[in-house]
Amino acid sequence: MSQNRRGFWCAMALVVASGIVCTAESLRILPLVRDHQVLVSFELLDAYTDEVRDAVSSGLRTTFTYNVDLRMDVPFWADRTVATTLVSIANDYDSLTGRHSLARRIDGRVIEALVTEDEDVVREWFTKLTRLPLCETSRLHPNRDYYVRVSARSRPQVGSVLAWANAIRGQATFTFIP
Repeated sequence: MSQNRRGFWCAMALVVASGIVCTAESLRILPLVRDHQVLVSFELLDAYTDEVRDAVSSGLRTTFTYNVDLRMDVPFWADRTVATTLVSIANDYDSLTGRHSLARRIDGRVIEALVTEDEDVVREWFTKLTRLPLCETSRLHPNRDYYVRVSARSRPQVGSVLAWANAIRGQATFTFIP
């Protein structure tokens, strides 16, 4: 391989790696084991940009989708998926009334709906989730390492952090000690 091509591929690998580090830092994840359940809270920082705000105010249906996986770390083998949850937050904005109709779905079921005129509420609904139940602790093995992996994306894909990377990913680890 020529020196120029090798330099090009090294530079590309560095750009991709720096993008992965940047995206992982923009997603804060906190797993919690309480009351015989694994819960996760997360926040997507800097995702509600001016471009997202413009898409919302134009009346386009805007959706943030989060894939949340609980996985067991298995050394020297493929990690085992313990639980998977799909969270979708949709916003339909009515420019005539100035109201946002929000709906939060978990695994396809609407679990919460809200109508608001407050843009701060919309931003928080899109970017923050608190104590999402993933599974019962009876599915976990004592003294094993686990991690919660969250992948986030938005529709429509506008000039936000999410659109640039197509999907933001991050993970947080914990050891289950009953």
